[in-house]
Amino acid sequence: MSLWRALLRLLPGQNHKDEYELLPEASHHDHEPRPRGRRRPHGCFRFFTLRRICILLALIPLLTVVGVLLSGIPPTYNDIRTYEAKLPQNNLTDLSTADARTYLRFPGHLWGHGLNNVLQEAIVMGYLAHLAGRVYVFEDYTWSHLPMPYTIYDFALRSTRIPLNAFVTGPLAGGPLPSPDENAVQKRAVTAAFYEKACPRSAVHLVSSVGAPTEAEGSALIEWWVKRLSDVHGARCVEIDSSEQPVFDRFLFGSPRLLSLLPGLNASPILGAFAWSPLVHSAVVRNFAVLRPTDPAALYPPPRPLALSADPKSAASPSIPDAHRTLTGLVAVHLRRGDYKRHCPRLAQWGAGYMGVNTHPALPDRFILPGANSTPAAAEAHYLLHCLPTPQQLAARLHAVRAEHAARHPGNQPLSRVYILTNAWGWFVNSVRAELVADGWEEVWGSGDIALDAAQAGVGMAVDMRIGEGAEVFLGNGFSSLTSNIVMLRLARGLEAASNRFL
Repeated sequence: MSLWRALLRLLPGQNHKDEYELLPEASHHDHEPRPRGRRRPHGCFRFFTLRRICILLALIPLLTVVGVLLSGIPPTYNDIRTYEAKLPQNNLTDLSTADARTYLRFPGHLWGHGLNNVLQEAIVMGYLAHLAGRVYVFEDYTWSHLPMPYTIYDFALRSTRIPLNAFVTGPLAGGPLPSPDENAVQKRAVTAAFYEKACPRSAVHLVSSVGAPTEAEGSALIEWWVKRLSDVHGARCVEIDSSEQPVFDRFLFGSPRLLSLLPGLNASPILGAFAWSPLVHSAVVRNFAVLRPTDPAALYPPPRPLALSADPKSAASPSIPDAHRTLTGLVAVHLRRGDYKRHCPRLAQWGAGYMGVNTHPALPDRFILPGANSTPAAAEAHYLLHCLPTPQQLAARLHAVRAEHAARHPGNQPLSRVYILTNAWGWFVNSVRAELVADGWEEVWGSGDIALDAAQAGVGMAVDMRIGEGAEVFLGNGFSSLTSNIVMLRLARGLEAASNRFL
């Protein structure tokens, strides 16, 4: 109770008997003059006494903790972790079977980064393991290596680790391979926890990444690694030591050199049979009233492509197109804010171009670098238009995209609805909504408008990505890895390349 009494005393205008003594009653005949003394301070100076300032300072840690807790406690996803542990390839009852496999792990994988930086790296690492004929060891999505389940980020609790199957499923995360081989279960990716039991440190063979041609074409880099790993075919448990040099650095993903990997990736189970997790799909299906699919099948995963092969040397064809499973009439827009207010001006200073996949020659939009005669202010304005547009600029861009799509598809249902993938504040989304409604869009929704439970909210970015992947048209930010991954998945599904546009 003393804490609450202290808090009440901080409120102005609160009289407390222990602070003020009753004056003795004076006779109506006696009118003694008021004793002279220092004038009492007025206003806020009277409120901020030394004692109150000390109490406020002492309460700051407590109020901070309360504020963090009010943000909510993230789910543990222990059920999904148990699901991963019980996948058939993670069964340790038959150690002879586990010993017969050859494994490939990347202990220096990205952590502490956004989901899409981690995901694009994991896809290429899984692809390398597939080509090398080794079992890929997949990792948790790791934000922090603290031993506690939560850390604090932006004055809110955040899970330090989330199992990969909370985001994705399929061969990348231990799902079945599209192969009739009855022993295919032994080729499925395994968890890091299983690997650590199946491969004691004495059995691990380290392969250094030093000397890899990191600046070569993506396909040439992968071929180099396949050859390098073939030289250690006798080693059962192989780990790539990337302490001195990354296996696949950010410059590869930000460069057109990545494009040479796409044909093989699309034909492989890693990308060709990629799928979002049931948790992600449950969130999309839950919000069917917002997404308004013409065909409810658009809310569900597309059928696994039949043309894929588990044989890494096969010439399997890309995915069967499934354009009929798009959210008809919907444009998904990736409108990044937050840290991009700093990042976009830096892109202008660096003279950066679009991310690697976003430079695919089949895509209709190109980013033209500012000319040598452009002033720094003009160059920055050019970048901001394509990276951090104002609501008015976005409305004009969507107006043009709608008109061009109608010209390409006369007679089809016009684009009429917008879903905004964004980390922006609600007031900014409302200003965008007002501009778009004024331009004739029937409905405008944002990431904050869909209903998610706690577990779904924890993978909210993947939910947004699934909506972006399934929209009839996707308007992305060419400088973003999130946009790059959505475009890659849409191309792998066989959706029309011209349905991918950029700000």
